[in-house]
Amino acid sequence: MDRNIRTVDDVLKLMDSLFAPEADRWTEEGATWWDGFYADRTRGVPFFVEKPDENLVSYLDRGLITPGRALDLGCGPGRNALHLASLGFEVDAVDLSPTAVAWAEERADETGETVRFHCGDAFALTQPGAGLTGDALTEPELIGPYDLIHDSGCFHHLPPHRRVSYLALLDRALAPGGHFSLACFASGEMGSELPDEAFYRQQPGLHGGLAYTPESLRRIFGHLTEVELRRMNDEPPESPYFGEAFLWTALFRRP
Repeated sequence: MDRNIRTVDDVLKLMDSLFAPEADRWTEEGATWWDGFYADRTRGVPFFVEKPDENLVSYLDRGLITPGRALDLGCGPGRNALHLASLGFEVDAVDLSPTAVAWAEERADETGETVRFHCGDAFALTQPGAGLTGDALTEPELIGPYDLIHDSGCFHHLPPHRRVSYLALLDRALAPGGHFSLACFASGEMGSELPDEAFYRQQPGLHGGLAYTPESLRRIFGHLTEVELRRMNDEPPESPYFGEAFLWTALFRRP
């Protein structure tokens, strides 16, 4: 493979290659790993439930966000996308795993909700002209602006250098005045707490995901206005909402 570097994208792809294959869970090559993860629907994975995130429900109940166009990043089996659609949002939802997307589409058929599901790399699909091959539109791109971008568990699976791509996605796709909602691993609870540099000096790998502190999230998303940042409520099994206390939840608004 040609490794001659000419662009920022070339640099990012070269750094991607430094990670072990099993760590590339966020790339299109990682779809196979995620397909295996989603293959057994009976596994006791907390977010396999058909429940929306409690923080997302709270934002809606308090009027912090209102129906509009929404993008669900790393949608998995579609639980948050379907909840947003049920409340009148126009929803695009994307995931790398064909197995996850197929499961989400089955749930949509069962509920009767309309969501446009996309299988692929959100970084690529949000690029202008992403669905164009010659003069033919082969796969609709994820065209912003979105009034809400929701991420429940995607961001913490990115290697540090791909935060550049993530922030660029928000710049492209989030509408002025729009909201960005995030749930990610909390430092001291789940995921790796290694400093960024360590991932490139030692044997590459994300160790199951990266953990964040409130301060690190505020630094990373400092160009956005913080609305709320708190620990996710630990919801009991009988709750109609998903909630695990090992996650931070955050809501930011684009000025």
